[in-house]
Amino acid sequence: MNLQEFSNDNKQALQIQSAASNPSITDATTATVTTRKKLTLLPLVFLIYFQVAGGPYGEEPAVQAAGSLFAIIGFIVFPFLWSVPEALITAELATTFPGNGGFVIWAERAFGPFCGSLMGTWKIFSGIMNITAFPAFFISYVEKIFPALESGWPRRISIFISTILLSLLNYVGLTIVGYVAIVLAFFSLLPFILMTLMAMPKIRPRRWFSSGENVENPHKTYPVALFVSVIFISLSYIIPLLAVVGAVPVEQTAWGSGFHAQAAQFIAGNWLKIILDIGAGLSAIGMYEAQLSSSAYQILGMAEIGILPRFFASRAKVFETPWIGILICTVVSLGASYMQFYDIVASANFIYSLGMLLEFTSFLWLRWKQPELRRPFKVPMELPWLVVMCLFPIALLVVLMILTHKTVLIVSAIMTSAGTLWYFLMKLCKKKKIFKFNDSPQIIQQSYIEISTTNHVGTPIQSDVVQVTV
Repeated sequence: MNLQEFSNDNKQALQIQSAASNPSITDATTATVTTRKKLTLLPLVFLIYFQVAGGPYGEEPAVQAAGSLFAIIGFIVFPFLWSVPEALITAELATTFPGNGGFVIWAERAFGPFCGSLMGTWKIFSGIMNITAFPAFFISYVEKIFPALESGWPRRISIFISTILLSLLNYVGLTIVGYVAIVLAFFSLLPFILMTLMAMPKIRPRRWFSSGENVENPHKTYPVALFVSVIFISLSYIIPLLAVVGAVPVEQTAWGSGFHAQAAQFIAGNWLKIILDIGAGLSAIGMYEAQLSSSAYQILGMAEIGILPRFFASRAKVFETPWIGILICTVVSLGASYMQFYDIVASANFIYSLGMLLEFTSFLWLRWKQPELRRPFKVPMELPWLVVMCLFPIALLVVLMILTHKTVLIVSAIMTSAGTLWYFLMKLCKKKKIFKFNDSPQIIQQSYIEISTTNHVGTPIQSDVVQVTV
């Protein structure tokens, strides 16, 4: 049994662990005090921002494919059909089951350990595939300043060095990464802020209509952070798009990848184009750090709940970071970093879609089968309306998966098969006691009890919140 007592005064956690779950503790009443820093609201907002967006870089093909009118409508409507439902679901599940396991905990609580393990496999694979793409994306902008990095060994070495350096930043700690994400977001969005302001005198509105556990107070912080992130991300896409479409008189076919840089040069000159290219590189760094943090803590969480061997939950002594998860993600991403960029992204998206389908069904299943669960944040809808809310995201995921090509299907099938074999291999290892696993594979909801601390005469002197995991 773990007891974590969060004091409103000192923000420290008192952890009491049994000898069964930690061999270094022989007395179940032994207490250790940890002072791990927790993520506050602002760093969490920008980590979410980089994990799901990273800025309006890459939105140009939407205009090329659908025309400015439908692209603008899409960026306005899409958040309500996809982002808001996903944010609401995440807010409810993350506050109901706070912990490093995240998606894995939700799927395991809904459908059992096999689905939890498979969810972890999908999320880790898609996360690592995304991680693999970002150093190459970053170097693609650096090479505009240093052309020698365009190909050959200089490019390979630069990708290797950038991957190692970015991973070392993650090793320093999630709190540091969160604050770095704030700085990166500011400088990656600065070119679009400048371009929007300078485009205002040139805007012609008629052009718009042309067609062709590491979180402090998770039950409060998660919902607010998700809400702010959805609004912030939506505006960061829509406002620059309105400015560029309204100010730059070009044909729809000109809106290919990287057109924002050309638009910046047209609006303000070459200096803004250079700043925008630098911003794109910084955005890639932010996305790498956010995704690596998520994947590394996912591995740690899977070990904490008994899906992976206990040593995967090891933390660095100095920074308290999941160094094994960071190392695994870094090594695998280095090995895959020389694949074709399209195959990397497409495979990551397909595996991600499988995980999202399982997440949506886990949410609906838990609402149906376990309505009595205490939910600190609850989506204010009954089950039939929740099904309606999830219909569009689920349909979109299915369509995207149907439209994928053969190579991606093969890669995704191999990854899913590997995840299935891994589950049964770990089950065998538990049975044969080859590795040590945490002894509580069942995920039990963490409940919060308010207690009062009294002095020797019985007068209340402090009110705390106790988080109990049985």
